[in-house]
Amino acid sequence: MKLLSLVSRFAALALILSLFAVIPAAAQSVLASSQTIKTDHTTLRLIAAHEGVGNAASLKLGLHFTLKPGWKVYWRSPGDAGYPPSIDWTGSDNVANTEMLWPVPHRFSVLGLQTLGYKDEIVYPITLTPTHPGQPVSAVANVDYLTCNDICVPYQAKLNLALPAAPASPSRFAHLINRFEVQVPGDGAAHGLSLDKLEVLGQGKETLLRLSLSARTPLVEPDAFFEGPDILAFDKPAVRLTNNARGAVLTAKVWGVEDLAAPGLLDMKIGVTLSDGERSAMRTLGVVQGTGSAAAATDLSLPVILALAILGGLILNLMPCVLPVLSIKLLSIVGHGGGERRKVQASFIASAAGIVFAFLGLAAALVTLKSAGMTIGWGIQFQQPWFLIAMTLIITLFACNLWGLFEFRLPGWLADMGARTAHVHGMGGHFLTGCFATLLATPCSAPFLGTAIGFALAREAGDIFAVFTALGFGLATPYLLIALMPGLATRLPKPGPWMVTLRKIMGFALAATGLWLVSVLSGVIGLNGSAIVGLLMVGVIAVVFLGTRLNRLWQIGGAGVMVMALLAFAAPTLIPNTAPGARMLDKDPRFIGLWQPFDAVAIPGLVSEGKTVFVDVTADWCLTCQVNKAFVLAKDDMVKRLGADNVVAMQADWTLPDDAIAAYLATFGRYGIPFNAVYGPGLPGGLALPELLTRDIVTEGLDRAADNK
Repeated sequence: MKLLSLVSRFAALALILSLFAVIPAAAQSVLASSQTIKTDHTTLRLIAAHEGVGNAASLKLGLHFTLKPGWKVYWRSPGDAGYPPSIDWTGSDNVANTEMLWPVPHRFSVLGLQTLGYKDEIVYPITLTPTHPGQPVSAVANVDYLTCNDICVPYQAKLNLALPAAPASPSRFAHLINRFEVQVPGDGAAHGLSLDKLEVLGQGKETLLRLSLSARTPLVEPDAFFEGPDILAFDKPAVRLTNNARGAVLTAKVWGVEDLAAPGLLDMKIGVTLSDGERSAMRTLGVVQGTGSAAAATDLSLPVILALAILGGLILNLMPCVLPVLSIKLLSIVGHGGGERRKVQASFIASAAGIVFAFLGLAAALVTLKSAGMTIGWGIQFQQPWFLIAMTLIITLFACNLWGLFEFRLPGWLADMGARTAHVHGMGGHFLTGCFATLLATPCSAPFLGTAIGFALAREAGDIFAVFTALGFGLATPYLLIALMPGLATRLPKPGPWMVTLRKIMGFALAATGLWLVSVLSGVIGLNGSAIVGLLMVGVIAVVFLGTRLNRLWQIGGAGVMVMALLAFAAPTLIPNTAPGARMLDKDPRFIGLWQPFDAVAIPGLVSEGKTVFVDVTADWCLTCQVNKAFVLAKDDMVKRLGADNVVAMQADWTLPDDAIAAYLATFGRYGIPFNAVYGPGLPGGLALPELLTRDIVTEGLDRAADNK
């Protein structure tokens, strides 16, 4: 019994001693944190990464906020509203210096205002330098901060943190501080990020900053935060990925530049913080003059852009690219002479649906390419040999159709749907005519088209689909008008033998278009490959003709077309490419000695020498480019003006894919050609000219660039 009592007493003594042993550790954990101050919206304390000062020359602290849902505190540059936390260290002991660090912020948008800050939880890391290392530190932090939700509430708090002269053992807050410290951006090297160049475009209220950056691995969702004088404000940048998402160009509008003294933003140092998922970078960059136009990021609203897209699509009907389809349009209208109103309406609605459907397909393809960081633009599919071959095949089949060798049919499921809804036949040809018109329209541009497409392709998927749908409705407007007023078609003469002759003539017009596409193909895969594709298209016509003559169209013609098509699509792979790798300048005798190879880097230097620079971006497949050349640029007076001693004429050929040319076009907010720009002492940033040129437009542009009064 006595032994049991003795054991009990010994156990009690051991328990008491163990409790006393825990007390110092608990006290040290408390010492690694100030008191906690709670408000209706925030919880705040000052914490330390170590339980003692040790012999370190600097100590890691953290200002720790826990925020209620919806409430936030701010970054060092808060944006359109708010202010960041500030600390007054008055009353502290053994504190020589402190530096607050700033993790990468989040972007918030409230009622049109852009603010930068943090929600839920944030630790602002602080580096404290003691006056006497190894001695106790008493830190008194007088904190002034603002927290906002729908309303903003300012607070003040006094936090006291004591660190003893004890070993610098990690505290229970070390991991928490480190978690936010790693979110403080460095120079980007550790993450493979490089902030390369910061350029200014435009002036006054139309000023833009353009940041160029590169990455070792593909970018995900880059964003940039700019910091300059308090008088300036920066919009959220528009992002364009380049080089398979291993590069990007971010363009942001700048407000308040008109209140700066000359030379404005030029040579000013701007802080740039880049965020891309879990990685970040920060650098101060000097602003240099950029080439391009502030119009690259238009202030036009989406409804205005949609209206311009409809107008541009309507005008596109008059462009040379669509002229081959006019033959099909004409035959479609003539074919309805004396027809039933309901049948006329249904057929033209089917054509309009084909146009809109094809535009939606183009939008989907561009969204996919953009999300992959690939080059996008209007008409770039004409740089791809397989697209050119597909278009040549389609045109060949359309020509065969006009020659009366066969008729287009909708797939069974679509034909059944058409029978149930419209009770009409032959809708397949009308629908395909609409799709065909859209595809042939893409190598052309038109007034208002460049503005609408530039707006769309610089933005998100929803805007791209909206603008391309509007373009489709614009191009489909003539069809829709006839559908609304079918009497326009039914009053035409009834079809007769004369129409057979007209169809054959139009078929030969389409065949000529096919020959043009083969010539474009020669610039992509070489003369040998394009010649073989051309011969295979002749083979397509032959097997369709043979199948028709033998009344075995689908057995002979269908199989033959399939074989010819497969061989044509294999040509770019099987036949050596003899197209020149570097595009040649225009060899037209009228331009001998005029054009110099395009070099965007050289333009600022030429302008500084007082030169005027004229840039022409063209391609073999761009019919509007050829129109500009034939009716404006090749005229004697224009050749003489562009060949003057004080003018440098540069030409860029975009027949083949070229990321440098695509990036240059994007600096003006353009994603298609034709494209022409002028630079000079009067226009150092460049001026983009309209898609359709006239002599007056070119002359006035050159005069403005040369600063001729």
